[in-house]
Amino acid sequence: MTSTTRDRKQAQATAGRHREIQRSQDEADRQSAAKPKASAAIQAGAREQPADLPAQHLDKPGVEAELVLKPRFLAPDYMGSQKLQGKATLITGGDSGIGRAVAVLFAREGADVGIVYLDEHEDAEYTKRLVEAEGGRCLLLPGDVKDAAFCQRAVESTVSAFGKLDVLVNNAAFQEHAASIEDITEERLDETLRTNVHGYFHMARAALPHLGQGAAIINTGSVTGLEGSPQLLDYSATKGAIHAFTKALAQNLLPRGIRVNAVAPGPVWTPLNPADKRAEDVAEFGKKTDMKRAAQPEELSPAYVFLASPVCSGYITGIVLPVTGSVGAE
Repeated sequence: MTSTTRDRKQAQATAGRHREIQRSQDEADRQSAAKPKASAAIQAGAREQPADLPAQHLDKPGVEAELVLKPRFLAPDYMGSQKLQGKATLITGGDSGIGRAVAVLFAREGADVGIVYLDEHEDAEYTKRLVEAEGGRCLLLPGDVKDAAFCQRAVESTVSAFGKLDVLVNNAAFQEHAASIEDITEERLDETLRTNVHGYFHMARAALPHLGQGAAIINTGSVTGLEGSPQLLDYSATKGAIHAFTKALAQNLLPRGIRVNAVAPGPVWTPLNPADKRAEDVAEFGKKTDMKRAAQPEELSPAYVFLASPVCSGYITGIVLPVTGSVGAE
């Protein structure tokens, strides 16, 4: 047998093996296609989280106490270890949702917490009791972050109450969907931009004189700022701006030893979305993620602890940390 003939026979044998592998996989694919697709929500955390959300719509600004399914914010499996012991912190939008969950864990880690909120007094009072139950002091600061003078007063009140300021969390936001850019009036655009961008800028500028080496600013961005959203044009634009603001401010403040980072949540069960979406859309909220469910606030709050604590993230600045329930958001 010549070498050419031998090579041809070997090639034929290899091609035959390839076809056999292909036939085997084709059969496996047919069997897989015949099976019903798994649609169950993915559970990968410390405890099982709700997969189905109620079809509920709230009036703005959205009161957490009115939600049929109460958001989970206590993180009972999270054990504090003094990562923020003695720190003075200030959280905008801290009355409910992600802000409330962050306030609880900050207090569990030994911090005092100032909470800026609009007018959701019932939610804010409950959050105050939660913080105090964790051993922290809590200061409630109702007002509008669009107002630079209010932001200045909120910071000064926090410093007066706690003697200093170590961590600022910019988290307050306004969101309202629109089918088309033509539906977004100047008034609505101004409200979204001034709350979500100007408010962050106002708070950071007011806080800066009180922040020393090792201090941290954490901004709440969004997956919409990473990927966009066809019904949240103005909101997505503000979240993209927040991500850029985070990176720019991180570079600006690095010589002073102040870290600036952001968390970009995916869909999270807070009053923000039921106060925006139609009830039937709320019931489907989060099911398009890889996890096939919305997050609970307690699944976001540890990220804020990590970025606030100098013992955890002392070498991290200028990042936008996606916590989206999906692969590939960046």
